[in-house]
Amino acid sequence: MMWEADASKDLFDEAPRERSVTGKLTEDDLGIDRTLRPKTLDQYLGQGRIRENLRVLIEAAKRRNEPLDHVIFSGPPGLGKTTLAGVLANEMGTTLHTTSGPVIERKGDLAAILTNLQAGDILFIDEIHRLNHAVEEMLYPAMEDFCLDIVIGKGPAARSIRFEVQPFTLVGATTRTGLLTGPLRDRFGISYRLDYYSVEELAQIVSRSASILGVEVDDDAAIEIASRSRGTPRLANRLLRRVRDYAQERAGGSVDAEVASRALSFFEIDELGLDWMDVKILETLASVHRGRPVGLSTIASAVGEDPSTLEDVYEPYLLQRGLIVRTPQGRRATPLAFEHLGIAIPEG
Repeated sequence: MMWEADASKDLFDEAPRERSVTGKLTEDDLGIDRTLRPKTLDQYLGQGRIRENLRVLIEAAKRRNEPLDHVIFSGPPGLGKTTLAGVLANEMGTTLHTTSGPVIERKGDLAAILTNLQAGDILFIDEIHRLNHAVEEMLYPAMEDFCLDIVIGKGPAARSIRFEVQPFTLVGATTRTGLLTGPLRDRFGISYRLDYYSVEELAQIVSRSASILGVEVDDDAAIEIASRSRGTPRLANRLLRRVRDYAQERAGGSVDAEVASRALSFFEIDELGLDWMDVKILETLASVHRGRPVGLSTIASAVGEDPSTLEDVYEPYLLQRGLIVRTPQGRRATPLAFEHLGIAIPEG
């Protein structure tokens, strides 16, 4: 349950289309992402209000020699929720234990995790909104009273036994705040929603990551990469690695704004940060369905992607940029989407 902890020239003969550059992470991506993650609040860039609030809360908890109150982070994928959990553990000087909601299938799984925690440890549960209902109910007394109520036997012979667990901090992360049950949400004393990052903040992240990776990236190139990163640090780091690969094979290794622009265009990331899957979604709405409302499952079938992936990964940015809108009848392309695609808006 703990943190899991050179391309040849032929690779560039054709841009890879088997998956989106902004889509799912490979194991190599995950490994490098862990390397690039900041370890302390001083290293963590962006989310200034949240960072300063956490600094005060951490210092207060340490001064009282108590665990930090339970924390819930929400927001779109890739904004740093998992990273912040690691930062909290490092700042508190304790151990981070990481798991996810779907992995904890039975009460016994949760009991095994909680009884192995030491005093002050941090338990991070990603996708906490996907916890099994019975497991979630077992979590309530653990969060409030640091104990587990376990029922032994069945029927009239059943009896409840209470086990104490060490005081700990639960850090939950969710991309779907609306799916959290009220009783679970109310048990978190600290709640923050992470926002998309500005281009300037992402440029700082790109520059920091480039120095760790040993890549020469000038300020203009960092801004070019940041401007196409959809406000998301995870994507900024991923695009930096793709630009690095391109520069290594086509530009002598160093990256300026022109090289970054050519590399991102080569990998089909346009000026708005849209990749080929985003464009495919917009073309389905604008060209195939001519701006009429379309259901999510219909779009998913047309582009060959899972509906939940469309809703969680692609749709938030398209909504933010005003390229699509949600209506009771379905998703629709906006005039801005038609303009970006160079498609005339259908009359009537």
